[in-house]
Amino acid sequence: MEARRGFTGRVWGAGKLVMLLALLCVTYGVSFGMAMRLALRSRDVRVPELRGRTVNQASTSLTELGLPLKVEEARRSDPKVAAGLILAQDPVSGSTARRPRSVKVWLSAGPTVSRVPAVVGLTERTAQLRLEGEGVGIRDLAAVRSSAFPAGIIVAQNPAPGAAADTVSLLVNRGERGTTYVMPDLIGVNAEQAAEVLRVRGFRVALVAEQPYPGVPPGIVLRQSPLGGFQIAPGNAISLEVSR
Repeated sequence: MEARRGFTGRVWGAGKLVMLLALLCVTYGVSFGMAMRLALRSRDVRVPELRGRTVNQASTSLTELGLPLKVEEARRSDPKVAAGLILAQDPVSGSTARRPRSVKVWLSAGPTVSRVPAVVGLTERTAQLRLEGEGVGIRDLAAVRSSAFPAGIIVAQNPAPGAAADTVSLLVNRGERGTTYVMPDLIGVNAEQAAEVLRVRGFRVALVAEQPYPGVPPGIVLRQSPLGGFQIAPGNAISLEVSR
């Protein structure tokens, strides 16, 4: 009986030892898992805002957090961010990164530089289309009237062709302003004398018909076109009906 109790005690003692070892293993496993989570969590940092900073400024901020900086070679044009400053980043600011993950940044190439094309000698419309194709706008459009150039042609530009600029000033020739006259009232005037005076001024005069008119001597203007008072310019046609 004593021997049986002794055997039972040894078995029970061994069981308790196994249970204790199992409990220790569980406790160790839980502690190890928590320690790993804490360790990993301690490696998580919040990514700072790098856009608009220089590479040196960004490198300093990331080094303090244990994050390496990787500068991408390709640069991107941007009208608002000066050349050499950080334009974009990955991961974005405010996100969580795990050390030692690197943070990639792209630098700005600055605004796109346009080269002014040569437009002198082109028509106003053609010049406008060429400028639009090069990304250059028209800042000012002034006009001059001259007989030295064809009407509607660009005669000057500023800046000169090849200059780096996004706008240009143009000077277009509107053509020489023609001389105009007021058509006189020729009714009752000698047609031949009137026609001679008008032809000297550059008008084309035609005697289109001769009509008998009682009491009026031959060769007198009875009707005219245009009528008196209208604006006329050299080269215009004038028709006269005269008496016979």
